[in-house]
Amino acid sequence: MKKIKLKEIAEHFDVSVSTVSKAINNKSEISRELRQKIQKFAKENHYVPNRVALSLLNRQTKTIGVVVPNILNYFFAQVFYGIEKVADQQGYSIISCISDESHRKEVRTLQLLNAGTVDGLIVSLSKETQRKDELAHFQEVIDHQIPLVMFDRVSDKIECDKVIVDDLEGGYKATKHFLDTGCKVIAIVSSIDDSSVGKLRVEGYKKALMERDIPFDDKLILDLDEKDDLEVLMSLLLGYKKIDAIMALDELTAVEVLRILKLRNYTVPDDISLIGFTNGRLSQYVTPNLTTISQHGKYIGETAARLLIDRIEGKGEVNAHDTKVIKTSLIVRNSTKKIE
Repeated sequence: MKKIKLKEIAEHFDVSVSTVSKAINNKSEISRELRQKIQKFAKENHYVPNRVALSLLNRQTKTIGVVVPNILNYFFAQVFYGIEKVADQQGYSIISCISDESHRKEVRTLQLLNAGTVDGLIVSLSKETQRKDELAHFQEVIDHQIPLVMFDRVSDKIECDKVIVDDLEGGYKATKHFLDTGCKVIAIVSSIDDSSVGKLRVEGYKKALMERDIPFDDKLILDLDEKDDLEVLMSLLLGYKKIDAIMALDELTAVEVLRILKLRNYTVPDDISLIGFTNGRLSQYVTPNLTTISQHGKYIGETAARLLIDRIEGKGEVNAHDTKVIKTSLIVRNSTKKIE
């Protein structure tokens, strides 16, 4: 089945290619009668828009690039869902990429997307990028005047719109809940200690301890690396002193900590209370189901997408960058003791 081209439609009606494009896109500057004739003819002749040609004509691809560190993380999956929802409503397509926590892969991905492939970018920094603090690839995006929104893991060194979670508040809320339920010796298990969000959650933990005059003990902070054996490190942590509670800084780690505690015959929450981050399905369906800090990932994605599309379409102040702060919520379930 032969598909007709824009130029052939223009020749048929003896009008310009631009007029045909406007008619197909239902622009009001073309008369209603001509619009309807061109649209009907295009449909009958199986016209399919060439997105690349249209992007050159309009200087817009109507495409957004999204780069996340880890798509298996429920939080990032929820953010992506929120971005896609708003983008679809506004007529934008999504190119999704994963940095896999790698600075090298993040650089390569941004170079690809920076080459006119997308109208704007939504990015959460990889752990390695935050550890190295090497951000030249983001400055290149800014220099090319491609709108950029950073979310969750961001850098103050890059001037762009940002959507951040109040992670200090999240760490504070979780620790305060432990303290309010009678826990005093509270440990942290973190696989994101190199990231800004991991550091902020620990700062919130310290703040809550300080308010109760409980000294900070860095031996209660367990920082995990990819190569580390969590079971061995948990054994050392549990042998250090009698622990009342554990705050795991991501959902998968929280579920793994719960498994290890059960394996060692600890009862949650009677022996040790447990709180995780990200209110995902894993947290809801394990036994006991986990008390969590929700970061409202879907709402973060929606907010980031609206910020970016407004920037792409020239809405708002040109030189003023916006930072949206999303508050966390404590979702109390059965892995923590009741407040008496």
